[in-house]
Amino acid sequence: MGFDMRSALKSKQPLIGTIVSLPCPQIAEILSCSGFDWLFIDGEHAPLGPLEIQSILQAVHERCPCVVRIPSNEEVYIKQVLDCGTSGVIAPRVNSAETAEQVVRFAKYPPQGERSVGISRAHGYGMHFEDYMERANDETAIIVQIEHIEGVDSIDSILDTEGVDGVFIGPYDLSASLGKTGNLSDPEVLRCIHHVRDRCLDRQKPVGIFTMDAGAVSSLVDEGYTLIAMGMDTMMLGASAKRMLDKARS
Repeated sequence: MGFDMRSALKSKQPLIGTIVSLPCPQIAEILSCSGFDWLFIDGEHAPLGPLEIQSILQAVHERCPCVVRIPSNEEVYIKQVLDCGTSGVIAPRVNSAETAEQVVRFAKYPPQGERSVGISRAHGYGMHFEDYMERANDETAIIVQIEHIEGVDSIDSILDTEGVDGVFIGPYDLSASLGKTGNLSDPEVLRCIHHVRDRCLDRQKPVGIFTMDAGAVSSLVDEGYTLIAMGMDTMMLGASAKRMLDKARS
């Protein structure tokens, strides 16, 4: 593990990243060379299994930390991506303290948790085993995603869960859970988003959010967000291609 994501979160400095969804190590490598502070590897919605995730991590190397959103909050997914060498995990749809506690338990080695021990890339394939074991619990970031009204209603108990390092708000699924899919400007959706943000700020817990609008990043930082995922690889590729083509045809 080459990057202490927990320390980066605790610094309270804005971390601007983007979502990686394509199973192409070269694209992730290019993005890591572009100056992003972190990369959000989407193992939930994208066709990325452990082998693809490991290849992406190898391509990015230590240029920036990569945090993997796991497909679900099961032990096997958590230990696989951590053993691949990710700097942290984003746990999807955390709606209760019990789920948050489960994620922490599966991600931490004893005595803090129950993460099982195996020889993998994270351990230098055994060559850096002791060093990794000494650092892993302190350096691995555990971020819970609040993307449902149930998570909004349980935010205080989730934030009380020991081992949770930060919160990431999923605005689109949150809007869907309110019956207002994609309507991010709806007053009720905004109320829920702001409630989660404010509770995180009150507890001095890092909070992040996704945006497609690069122009909105400055205001998001002013609002207290420090973990920002801006756009994603597929949409950047498509937008850039279309922009070039439109210019050529004009």
